[in-house]
Amino acid sequence: MMLKSGQSFEQVRAAFRWEVPEFYNIGVDVCDKWAKADPGRLAIIDVDPAGQARDYSFGDLKEMSDRLANALVRRGVRGIGAAPGDRVGVLLPQRVETAVTHIAVSKLGGISIPLFTLFGPEALLHRLRDSGAKVVVTDAAGVEKLAPLLPQLPDLQTLLCVDGAVAGAESYAQACAAEPAQFAPLRTRADDPAILIYTSGTTGNPKGALHAHRVLPGHLPGVEISHDFLPQPGDRLWTPADWAWIGGLLDVLMPGLHHGIAVVACRFQKFTARAAAELIVRHGIRNVFLPPTALKMMRADEGIADLGVDLRSIASGGETLGAELIDWGRKTFGVTINEFYGQTECNMVVSSCAALEPAVPGAMGRAVPGHVVEVVDAETGAVLADGEEGAIAVRAPDPVMFLGYWNNPEATEAKFVGGRADGWLLTGDCGMRGPDGRLRFVGRDDDVISSAGYRIGPAEIEDCLIGHPAVRLAGVVGMPDPVRGAVVAAYVVLNDGHAPSEALPGEIAAHVKTRLAAYEYPRVVRFIDEMPMTTTGKIVRRSLRELAEAEARGRGGN
Repeated sequence: MMLKSGQSFEQVRAAFRWEVPEFYNIGVDVCDKWAKADPGRLAIIDVDPAGQARDYSFGDLKEMSDRLANALVRRGVRGIGAAPGDRVGVLLPQRVETAVTHIAVSKLGGISIPLFTLFGPEALLHRLRDSGAKVVVTDAAGVEKLAPLLPQLPDLQTLLCVDGAVAGAESYAQACAAEPAQFAPLRTRADDPAILIYTSGTTGNPKGALHAHRVLPGHLPGVEISHDFLPQPGDRLWTPADWAWIGGLLDVLMPGLHHGIAVVACRFQKFTARAAAELIVRHGIRNVFLPPTALKMMRADEGIADLGVDLRSIASGGETLGAELIDWGRKTFGVTINEFYGQTECNMVVSSCAALEPAVPGAMGRAVPGHVVEVVDAETGAVLADGEEGAIAVRAPDPVMFLGYWNNPEATEAKFVGGRADGWLLTGDCGMRGPDGRLRFVGRDDDVISSAGYRIGPAEIEDCLIGHPAVRLAGVVGMPDPVRGAVVAAYVVLNDGHAPSEALPGEIAAHVKTRLAAYEYPRVVRFIDEMPMTTTGKIVRRSLRELAEAEARGRGGN
């Protein structure tokens, strides 16, 4: 099913055919397949915060994941049967145990839930309660967050801690060591559920996008073309994107292991452009997925060009790339940055590919072979003409497309126009197709904030803000920012008895940062006398965005 290189997108597309088998298991594909064929093959280079690296082979991954799968089954985790498989949370940074847990859960037929280590208690509580997770694999910091939540999580029976046994959690290592090093994977179908990834929206709490095992084969054409036809001899992958994000897990880790390419796992104490460049040089990394924010940080460090970075491909997604960034990439690394597009529900469906044609700044590329992506009328599903602005949509069915939102059939149906069987999945983004056939991103037709590659829903932050004793009403929008694309800006109406002060914005921001996630806290807090509201009581975020945009223009922002 691997993409074959050609002279043009059209030629590559014409030669491509989906070959997703009826029975398919992600864990077997990315681990056991290679452990049988070449057990000593390098799989993961695990770099700890001090910079010390340890190599793990595919044989190592198989033994580790087999032991963990047995340990999870012993603790009551069951695979798919009459009902979906049990859910297992993975609250870990980039490290070998993160990969091992996803592989083990996949092999036993369960459903893994990637969870950001940046999540605070409220964010974790919603996801674990909504999913009914039975086990969470985490570290000591994760146990500290989760232990107070256990009385509110009746389904959560076990915490396994990779840092050893701590109060409220078992030792991951001891649990695995007590188990056999062989496990017979469940024979799952490609359409069986495998991964549950929560994604933010504009109303209510984040929704769980449930993906089948076929989501990995569905990703492969987009990953391969965005890296100028991965794999090539000498390829080695890394991304600073957390593996809890679909961009880290399914754009880098799993595709790399599928192809037998070594993947570097790194837990920076703090990401810096210099540390990233030095990591790339030290470990011979040839292929990177760098979100635009990371690229902008690296561009700001003029000394990076002298460090000897030798990359074959750079892929970037999450925000639109500009001409300056593309030019900088060529001058600094000698490669053209390929932009790709997708979302948690249906990812890696559009990409540019410098190996086939020159990049065009402002255009995110073409539909990846195997996917049908058009600009349509959101009400009728009619495909619009070149130059007409409409909804970016993906034709169903599609291997990379989600099964639906967890326990939310109404939201699932609302995601489609023309039905799920052969209609269009609406991405929620506006765009247009140029006369050259390339797709251009125009903007979001909802209020989701795109900041440093993260999709951030305002509703969850607004709910958290009004939990602060000084806050009566809060409206959250994105404020244009030259580095992050946008930053979270909160417009707040204070309760009686509270007045604006120099310290209050910081206190309000910290309230969110400690309860949700570090990337979700408002970097800008402004006090207003009256919240713009509709007659039905909804916040008019458009009015707030106008305030934010005016302030950004005034200070020289985008």
